[in-house]
Amino acid sequence: MAEIKITKDNFEKEVLQSSIPVLLDFFATWCGPCRMLAPILKEIAEENEGKIKVGKVDVDEEGELASAFRVESIPTIVAFRDGKAINMAVGYRKKEDLLSLLNN
Repeated sequence: MAEIKITKDNFEKEVLQSSIPVLLDFFATWCGPCRMLAPILKEIAEENEGKIKVGKVDVDEEGELASAFRVESIPTIVAFRDGKAINMAVGYRKKEDLLSLLNN
């Protein structure tokens, strides 16, 4: 499964009501570290199809969602399980570190 573009319109369905854990990437197209993280998140999405959902939130387009999670620096990754945010990381992270966010 490819990454899913998350907006305020589909956030509840795709993230809060998801039956599988979600890694939500708050990013911007102009952000260097965000671009470095993108292939890692894509790999996670492809390798864990049906087990982990990877969502992408463009902070320039979805300022309301970014504000709701107090995103001040990007990239920010928020891990969700059962409709609740369980972990958060700011900045570039290795694949193992991103996956460990889902363990609470």
